Amino acid sequence: MCGILAVFGVADNSQKKRSRIIELSSRLRHRGPDWSGLHHHKDCYLAHQRLAIVDPASGDQPLYNEDKTIVVAVNGEIYNHKELREKLKSHEFRTGSDCEVIAHLYEDYGEDFVNMLDGMFSFVLLDTRDNSFIAARDAIGITPLYYGWGLDGSTWFASEMKAISDDCERFMTFPPGHVYSSKTGGVQRWYNPPWWNPASPIPSGPYDPLVLRKAFEKNLLSAHGSEEPMRFFYAGVMFFQSLQTLDTAFLWEFTAVIKRLMTDVPFGVLLSGGLDSSLVASVASRYLADSTAAQWGSQLHTFCVGLKGSPDLGAAREVADYLGTRHHEFHFTVQEGIDALEEVIYHIETYDVTTIRASTPMFLMSRKIKSLGVKMVLSGEGSDEIFGGYLYFHKAPNKEELHHETCRKIKALHLYDCLRANKSTSAWGVEARVPFLDKEFINVAMGIDPEWKMIRPDLGRIEKWVLRNAFDDEQSPYLPKHILYRQKEQFSDGVGYRWIDGLKDHADQQVTDSMLDKASFVYPENTPTTKEAYLYRTIFERFFPKNSARSTVPGGPSVACSTAKAVEWDAAWSKNLDPSGRAALGVHASAYDGNGKAAAQ
Repeated sequence: MCGILAVFGVADNSQKKRSRIIELSSRLRHRGPDWSGLHHHKDCYLAHQRLAIVDPASGDQPLYNEDKTIVVAVNGEIYNHKELREKLKSHEFRTGSDCEVIAHLYEDYGEDFVNMLDGMFSFVLLDTRDNSFIAARDAIGITPLYYGWGLDGSTWFASEMKAISDDCERFMTFPPGHVYSSKTGGVQRWYNPPWWNPASPIPSGPYDPLVLRKAFEKNLLSAHGSEEPMRFFYAGVMFFQSLQTLDTAFLWEFTAVIKRLMTDVPFGVLLSGGLDSSLVASVASRYLADSTAAQWGSQLHTFCVGLKGSPDLGAAREVADYLGTRHHEFHFTVQEGIDALEEVIYHIETYDVTTIRASTPMFLMSRKIKSLGVKMVLSGEGSDEIFGGYLYFHKAPNKEELHHETCRKIKALHLYDCLRANKSTSAWGVEARVPFLDKEFINVAMGIDPEWKMIRPDLGRIEKWVLRNAFDDEQSPYLPKHILYRQKEQFSDGVGYRWIDGLKDHADQQVTDSMLDKASFVYPENTPTTKEAYLYRTIFERFFPKNSARSTVPGGPSVACSTAKAVEWDAAWSKNLDPSGRAALGVHASAYDGNGKAAAQ
């Protein structure tokens, strides 16, 4: 990940203002520690903090067109950049950066090119010929972006809130799947899949396990082209492969995971031992084993974090042994997690309880990963939202409700899991890529009749059965059977049940009953209802005291990560509101009892 900061319409063009822009941009340097860039044109500034993943030698930003009249600052990866370069042969490319295509696409297609991009991205583009500008964010909001307005009439954009919160009178989260144009003065949606519209008919597509599997794995050529070799590095070991040597059937079988291996730096997979991360690791491992890279001694690296004895550690170790990866297991203590809370909240910029619970171990793990020289990791976010994988989906009353809930969950990913995965890793200069949120894969998965996603114990279908079944290959198993059908475990639970219990105990010591009783007076907006939530809110407000900041965080009741609407599915849930998966009473194997307690692990 990189960090971008852009300011347009600045009234003050003094050296002092330039220094202020540099100072604010430096607040994003954790996201991009490899290089800093700044472009100034009249009353416009584009600043960039770079994490070099593709073309580390020449891809510094901002990037330009041939005569430097178009300037662009990008945070993200464009996986189909080689395909797009084929459409832009009349242009001269000066770098090997995947993001340079954006400047030239704008030249040829104007502002209507964003839907041509396949990747995760947030970018700001300045056309110096008329001083107009656009900003855009990827379909789901994998990469963060905020925008705001200064008292001098300036318009601001930044990868993180901390870069604009002090200088903007008002700011907000930039909506995913939208583009902002200075010519119209507003945002417009560019991503419009059929499932996005609540008024659209419920999908009725057939469920074909092989189609779903191929949608996750296929089409390697779309990511890397058929002529140039792809480069992989790990711990100084480099290997090349010629894509022309791969079997065509193999090429058909790989897309969402493999296109995200577009990298010139060390990489690995975050492996919790759950279904989603294990499938990502399995597909990536198969690719490395079946490609000509194997002759260079390549081995996939996997990473896991947890309290000693936690559910995830054992499961991840078993998967790693099965796949033959080079596995790295990191331990943390409850106290170490508590000690990191303030730093975590500063980086992830939220006071949402479940996001903080899960971000803290991910934040600690990312620091360890960076110390090993790794810059990019694959992660399994998004699958639960697409397939109804959270345990509360056991209570979905019908397929219509299940489908609408999955749509609500996907639309909110940028406020929860995408925010966590991006900012927890970027805090240490590590980039997280999420194959399940590939646009093509989402379209296939969301086109399936949701009846297939319904949890049906009478038919042997547990949560995410359609995905598990798609990878249940008896002849060439992707995973051990019991891992493939392991019960859903939320990341904040899987690192060790003592983690959440320890956070609650810590909050009980820091927040008095009187403080919680008066919470509605102190925090009238998104009022915290538990001592843990109150503690996080207090920390957040110290870093981000403005009304605009607190409004970027969602609220409402939740059970096992449900939306507020899904809480209505079971009357008992309203008495046991907690985002932990163990709040799914009667479903989770280690569910809370009636007093909100569970056996320690």
